[in-house]
Amino acid sequence: QVQLVESGGGLVQAGGSLRLSCVASGRTISTVAMGWFRRSPGQGREFVAAITGSGGSTLYADSVKGRVTISRDNAKNTMYLQMNSLKPEDTAVYYCAARRGTYTTYVNNVEYWGQGTQVTVSS
Repeated sequence: QVQLVESGGGLVQAGGSLRLSCVASGRTISTVAMGWFRRSPGQGREFVAAITGSGGSTLYADSVKGRVTISRDNAKNTMYLQMNSLKPEDTAVYYCAARRGTYTTYVNNVEYWGQGTQVTVSS
């Protein structure tokens, strides 16, 4: 079992930056791939970014590529999402996700979810 707790969301103006954090507990997190999904108002959850257990490989959604960076520090049991050049359309609840084995871009393949953190980008 893996427990995930996000933090770092908030209100920011367009063009600004935020860094989200996700602290994991419950098992050795280097054995789980992790990622971020988001849900905009009236939409389903969508993939944002993912990272392998070792941190050696990452994947990004086209909508955020070049503006966000996913990373992890397994010694601190923490994953990060650095978001720059934020746009109003990035407004969403951001969820930390994890699964054993390789990472996934599919909501249904996620095994563990955090509770979510709100990111609001004003124009």
